[in-house]
Amino acid sequence: MLGLKCESNSEWITRVKHDAALLLSDHAHCEKKAALTAISLLNRYPERTELVSAMTDLAIEEMSHFKMVLKKMSDRSVALVRDNGDDYAARLNEFVRKEEPKKMLDRLIVASLIEARSCERFALLASNVNDDDLKEFYTSLLASEARHRNLFLILARRYFPEQEVSSRLGELEETEAALTRALPSAETIHG
Repeated sequence: MLGLKCESNSEWITRVKHDAALLLSDHAHCEKKAALTAISLLNRYPERTELVSAMTDLAIEEMSHFKMVLKKMSDRSVALVRDNGDDYAARLNEFVRKEEPKKMLDRLIVASLIEARSCERFALLASNVNDDDLKEFYTSLLASEARHRNLFLILARRYFPEQEVSSRLGELEETEAALTRALPSAETIHG
């Protein structure tokens, strides 16, 4: 399960499987924010050559996903609405430590957890939605979401000792699971 310590509440897929179009605007914003996270990391750590290269590629890929979601929305006459934020990601980011270099490690791990949860949710959508086109679309995104999850952990292990990464990853995985259990099952990707 990509290191996730809990599965999504089954109520979430029950709420969204009959009208996955409800998720598309939120999904678009998630892709945009993933690109922004990549840009933020390469901007914050320009001396980390491997990170800068990886985040450049990731930002481009995430924006291509954003464009793909916009196309799905256009095909269904679904409007992009204002981004109301992502309580899940915001709350998870509250656990990022403030001092460097721990902040960098935590940002990489939090990004990996968000990608893992997105991957899990896309797998649920691919298996359960009533729209064959969206099933195919979400299936097509699974491999890239899993790859993104692993990319952040590869970078964490590139710049930090394995034991430190494993220990902090375990802590934040538990935090992520508690947040996932506590949030309502809303019609959002991380809801």
